[in-house]
Amino acid sequence: MWNVPLETPARIVSELASRGYNAEREAVTRIADTSDPSATLERALETLPDEALKLTTDHVESVVEATETTESPPNTEPNSGDETAGSPTGSHPSVSTGTNAATSTEPGASVPPETGGSRDVDTSLRAIEVANDMTGQSTGTGEYSDFVAVFRDRYEKLASKLRGRVNHRPTDAIENMGGGSDAALIGMVSDIRSTASGHWLVELEDTNGTFPCLVMKDRPIADLVQQLLMDEVIAVEGTLADDAGILFVDSLYFPDVPRTHSPSTADRHVQAALISDVHVGSQEFMEDAWHRFTDWLHTSEAENVEYLLIAGDMVEGVGIYPEQDEELDIIDIYDQYRAFSEYLKEVPGDMEIRMIPGNHDAVRLAEPQPGFDEELRDIMTAHDAQVHSNPALVTVEGVTVLMYHGVSLDEVIAELPDEEASYEEPHKAMYQLLKKRHVAPQYGGHTRLAPEDRDYLVMEEVPDVFHTGHVHKLGWGEYHNVVALNSGCWQAQTEFQKSVNIDPDAGFAPILDLDTLEMTVRKFT
Repeated sequence: MWNVPLETPARIVSELASRGYNAEREAVTRIADTSDPSATLERALETLPDEALKLTTDHVESVVEATETTESPPNTEPNSGDETAGSPTGSHPSVSTGTNAATSTEPGASVPPETGGSRDVDTSLRAIEVANDMTGQSTGTGEYSDFVAVFRDRYEKLASKLRGRVNHRPTDAIENMGGGSDAALIGMVSDIRSTASGHWLVELEDTNGTFPCLVMKDRPIADLVQQLLMDEVIAVEGTLADDAGILFVDSLYFPDVPRTHSPSTADRHVQAALISDVHVGSQEFMEDAWHRFTDWLHTSEAENVEYLLIAGDMVEGVGIYPEQDEELDIIDIYDQYRAFSEYLKEVPGDMEIRMIPGNHDAVRLAEPQPGFDEELRDIMTAHDAQVHSNPALVTVEGVTVLMYHGVSLDEVIAELPDEEASYEEPHKAMYQLLKKRHVAPQYGGHTRLAPEDRDYLVMEEVPDVFHTGHVHKLGWGEYHNVVALNSGCWQAQTEFQKSVNIDPDAGFAPILDLDTLEMTVRKFT
């Protein structure tokens, strides 16, 4: 039997979808196994009853048997406008049609049609909910009172995670306690400095005031001080000095994810592809890898992949870093989104697509970032993909996925020791954010934060999956039963990345089993 190329089933389902048909998986496989798949497909469609919308295995078998018993060869001439029969099998087909039509994404160029639903999936089984989406809810004006309100909200939310662990007293009450008393305090880190003797002085602030806390360098908890970031909320226990002017710390606690956290799973075998940092518009966008990925999504091997979650940086953007214009393939930001929307059309139309923006996208840089405005939404129409804010909590068939682009990872990696956070193991930096229960705790650094009526960046609910991008590195693991994934990128190394020593992990697609939370990473480069 003739060995057909691996992508032939994908071409078959794409061609069927473009004509408005579904097909049983075995029917597609049977067509692909024939000596002339194009002719078999044509004959099957020609003889299919007018009211039929699905190509069945039995029907294909009857066509194959009839073809094998006839004395004359089957008609392999394509119908008017059909270009699939003469397509070289070794080249990449254009979207939906299976032809070799040009896939230029330049403005004014012809573009492929949107891929329809091409797989045997029951979309009625799907369930998806989104929380913490602040798109259209922004209230911040930049006034001082806004900043006070958002930090107060952060404190109250994170303090509530700690009050069950310590016998907290407010700072003004501690100031009135006698020397040598045991005391516990929940506060926001307002200062960290080392003393002349090498001890750590940590100043904590609550809604009533500030209080100094001393961590001795020879105590086991001294290593935890090196994991602290400014503005995060922690709890400490210890003993007041004789003059009650300072607290000698014996224990230090983070809001943290409970070790007993039990993640939720889907009730059926269904998968989600988790990707980020596509960077369409860059000269280094890996178009071939993207085509291989979307081709694979049309195969029977990917029939359970029903969700696509993209964690930001759909396009390369404009003016993001010095001399970026020299590395752009598409100069106009709106043309970049038009191109991305065309690439998104290659994804099976029966997939549910959810996205959040990143720092390269055309939204405000300050976090939380709202989803796209109406003008961009009008451009991004492919498959009715939904764009939520960064961050957003997306619950997919019971599995809660915290999607955050990940700009704060740069700060975490810069501030903490290498063994706690590094670019080579980005998921460990994510562990730190889970421990702090905040996606961007440090204000005033590289991560720009916007004051809103509440702090959308607090992890009020423990996610089952924490999905980030931004650093262009692939890494995943588990922290207290939470799956932490940084999903790499679809952009080869740029000149700017070379200058800052970033070696990206590009062309990978992590696939998450929602019923088991097991991860499989597929490479398309």
